[in-house]
Amino acid sequence: MTGHPSRSFEPGDSVTWNTSQGETRGTVAKKQTSHTHIKSHKVKASVSHPQYIVESDKSGKQAAHRPKELKKI
Repeated sequence: MTGHPSRSFEPGDSVTWNTSQGETRGTVAKKQTSHTHIKSHKVKASVSHPQYIVESDKSGKQAAHRPKELKKI
């Protein structure tokens, strides 16, 4: 065991993450476990390294984040 708690989120969870503009709030849309694209951004997710698709409360835009980048609120 590495000592790092496994972070897992469910669709509908309220979360925060840091951006260049500061902390942003949003909602988890889904857990992504395969490669995909959001607009022109490539999301390199896999079953062993999932990412979460989140929707910003402010802009409504979607983005992908690694579990360690998100904090449940």
